[in-house]
Amino acid sequence: MTDQYPPPYPPPGGPSYGYGYPPPNPYGPPPDNNMVWAILSTVLCCLPLGVVAIVKSSQVQSLWFQGAHAEAQKAAADARKWAMWSAITTGILLLLYVIFIVVMIVFVGANSSRLTP
Repeated sequence: MTDQYPPPYPPPGGPSYGYGYPPPNPYGPPPDNNMVWAILSTVLCCLPLGVVAIVKSSQVQSLWFQGAHAEAQKAAADARKWAMWSAITTGILLLLYVIFIVVMIVFVGANSSRLTP
């Protein structure tokens, strides 16, 4: 019998990490990439900011498995930040629109006697 390195099959009792098998990830699972929030903010809210959120959230998995754990954490935080700013921007724009409509109704109501023939 010849000794092969690494063996052609895993040893009995589970994989041995000394024979070319990758060690388990000491950092645990990758962070949440916030893809759902990025997509929802793109579809329902501000499109340009939501697209940036989708790009950032799609980078999380690849950075994590490349070993760039700090960059993956930052990309996940950035994706969440961009999705939140998208929702906040849309909320502010809707509030300004409602204020504009109310002001126009008040303006037309105050000047209705001058506008009727």
